[in-house]
Amino acid sequence: MTKLAVLSDRRLIQITGPDWRSFLQGLITQNVETLDDGAVAYGALLTPQGRLLFDMFIWAQDGGAVLDVAAEGREALIARLSMYRLRSKVAITAQEGAVFALFPGAGGANLAAGWRADPRLSALGWRAFGEAPPSALSESASLEAYHAHRIALGVPDLLRDGLSDKAYAVEADLDLLNGVDFAKGCFVGQETTSRMKRRGQVKTRLCTLSFDGPAPPAGAEVVCAETLDAATTLRAGEVLSGCDGHALALMRLDRAAVGHLSVNGRPAQLSPAGWLLPALTQTPSEPI
Repeated sequence: MTKLAVLSDRRLIQITGPDWRSFLQGLITQNVETLDDGAVAYGALLTPQGRLLFDMFIWAQDGGAVLDVAAEGREALIARLSMYRLRSKVAITAQEGAVFALFPGAGGANLAAGWRADPRLSALGWRAFGEAPPSALSESASLEAYHAHRIALGVPDLLRDGLSDKAYAVEADLDLLNGVDFAKGCFVGQETTSRMKRRGQVKTRLCTLSFDGPAPPAGAEVVCAETLDAATTLRAGEVLSGCDGHALALMRLDRAAVGHLSVNGRPAQLSPAGWLLPALTQTPSEPI
C-alpha cells in the first residue's frame, strides 16, 4: 500500500511579482520560463564556483511560485535570494503550510487534486503541500521511513545529507535527476556545471552503499582493497548519511567499482539504483 508521510523537515517560501520567472531563471539550475502553472520542477541554487547551496522544488502558480525547501535552510535561502533581488519586482516571504509525500511510486491515476509526481524519479512517488494532506488511499509513515526509501534509491537531500557547499551539482547526480537544465540560459555556477557535464567523465558521484546493520556515522571513510585481507587500503569515499542497511556516500568512481569496500572495518558493497548505473561506467580514463 502507498504510504503517506508528513515531511516535517521541509518548509515553504513564496515568491510573487511580475518578475518572478526572470528572477529565478537567472539564478537556479532549472528552467522556470517554460514551467506551466500548476506544474512542479526540481532545481538548486549554487555558489558562483558551482558548488551546491540549496535544493528546492518549484511549484509554479498564477503570478508566482512556491518553493519547497529544507526547513533548516529556509531563512538562509530567503536571505540569499533577497541579496540577488536588486531591482527585480518580486516579493520573497516565508509561507505557512506542510509538505507531504506519497511513496513508493506506483499507479497514481486516482490521486486527489494537488498531488504531483516527484520530478526527480518516478519511484519516489508524489508530493503535495498545503494546510492538510489531500485524501488518498494510504497508510501513515514516518519521516524516517520516507528518507530510508529515498536513500535506498540513491537520491540526495542536500542539507540533510551534508552536501551543501561540499559537492558540485553533477557529483550529487542532479544532472541525472532532472535537477539541471543544460539548455537554459545562464544561472549562478553554470560555467563549472556545464564544463563538468560536457567532459562526460565525472571523477566523483553520490552512490548508495549496502551493508549489514546500522549505517556508519557521517564522515566515516570508505576504503577499498584488492583483496579482503590486504594490508594496504585506499580511500574510496566518504559516508554522508544513512539508515539500516544503506548509506549515501560520495565515491571516487575509479575505486568504487573495483576491489573490496569497507567502512570502519565493516564490509560494504556498492549498490547503485538502476538509474545511476550508466553514469558509473563513465569512469575517468586516467588515475586521479
